[in-house]
Amino acid sequence: MKLDQIPFQPIDWNALAPTQHAGESGGATWRTRECGDVRTRIVEYSPGYVADHWCERGHVVFVFEGEMTTELADGRSFTARAGQGYVVSTGDGAHRSRTTTGAKLFIVD
Repeated sequence: MKLDQIPFQPIDWNALAPTQHAGESGGATWRTRECGDVRTRIVEYSPGYVADHWCERGHVVFVFEGEMTTELADGRSFTARAGQGYVVSTGDGAHRSRTTTGAKLFIVD
């Protein structure tokens, strides 16, 4: 990821309109800011959320609150709690998220 041609700009995350995204179960609320090819999001997963798709996009993920498990298509899984997260490059393995308790994340992709 190269952050290029993006002028300095403050972001009031609370002022961004939330969008709702249904999962296989539960749902996700996104507050998104796109700058060129870079998407930044505050994402809140409801308790019981399971993603409805396998994702191949690269991400940098930080968990603010709660706990989530990322499943990889090859059978591996990783659980991240508040203060933890992960990075994955585009095409480095299909993955999806789930949480039993709910989670609040910061994601750059």
